[in-house]
Amino acid sequence: MAEHDLTEALQARVLEAIALRRPLRIFGGGSKDFYGRCNEGQALDISGHSGVITYDPSELVITARAGTPLHEIETLLTQHGQMLPFEPPHFGPNATLGGCVATGLSGPRRPWAGAVRDAVLGIKLLNGKGEVLRFGGQVMKNVAGYDLSRLMAGSLGTLGILLEVSVKVLPRPAQEITLLQETDAETIQHKLIAWSRLPLPLSATLNHAGRLYLRLSGTTEGIQAARGQIGGDLLEDNAIWADVREQRLAFFTDEPLWRLALPSTAHIALPGDWLSEWGGALRWLRTDQPAAKIRAAAATAGGHATLFRGHDGSGEVFQPLPLGLLKLHRRVKHALDPHGIFNPGRLYAEL
Repeated sequence: MAEHDLTEALQARVLEAIALRRPLRIFGGGSKDFYGRCNEGQALDISGHSGVITYDPSELVITARAGTPLHEIETLLTQHGQMLPFEPPHFGPNATLGGCVATGLSGPRRPWAGAVRDAVLGIKLLNGKGEVLRFGGQVMKNVAGYDLSRLMAGSLGTLGILLEVSVKVLPRPAQEITLLQETDAETIQHKLIAWSRLPLPLSATLNHAGRLYLRLSGTTEGIQAARGQIGGDLLEDNAIWADVREQRLAFFTDEPLWRLALPSTAHIALPGDWLSEWGGALRWLRTDQPAAKIRAAAATAGGHATLFRGHDGSGEVFQPLPLGLLKLHRRVKHALDPHGIFNPGRLYAEL
């Protein structure tokens, strides 16, 4: 693995941008550039700031620079029988650890193993004053600055440049299998609700067009017991979970594509083609319905909607913020990036 510490060079670029009041467009591998709004700042590539800094498998923590490729980290963890618990999507071969945290996107295992923000233990950050700061640590009990570390997850580079990230890892399951059931949508939802109340080793669900896929992870004995309780046909491999995580299924080829985060029991009557994950808490929708209608329906159901793909980046991508929450976001942005140089407008036009 290539290891390069570019902290001083990045700090110099930030100080120059502050002096010239010139916005920066922070990016790493570029695999998730489609996500969020456009930013016309000067390009600042951090992909060269890479390398694993510390990794002791017995401590279940890995610390790496933000430009470290995700596939390198996952390969190293696999060699020691471990994994990133939130199963992050790559969306391309150049995905980086920093981009993974900045987008805050989690994969199929998220409801059972936690989100990106739950796994971030500490960070090293270059803020909008050109200062290098550390928050959090490398163990769960170290809570100094812990909330600010978690705040970086999903911030899309608008609060600062991630230099290093310490992430919790977990042992890989001893066994995983995938089951398939075919039935109507209403029956599937009732089953998912009932199973959520039982101590089953579920680690992923996928529901589309009357086909329900279930992944079980754990010990051989536990999986066999759960399979007898759940039922379904055993698939030969588990490839579908990588395909849905990386959006390689045919469902994801058409745009626009909406991502709705909802209570798992919520019902939304919008026309279109639906695919759901996370026991019904994450739903993907392909539809030509107006954005305002989709967002209103999501809000009424207690969730929010994101225009994930199929936009030009100039309009609203994320659910509009209530005025009070927008003011809070502005205060946080100003505290960490007082001159507004980091990815301005990437999340919202007002930020």
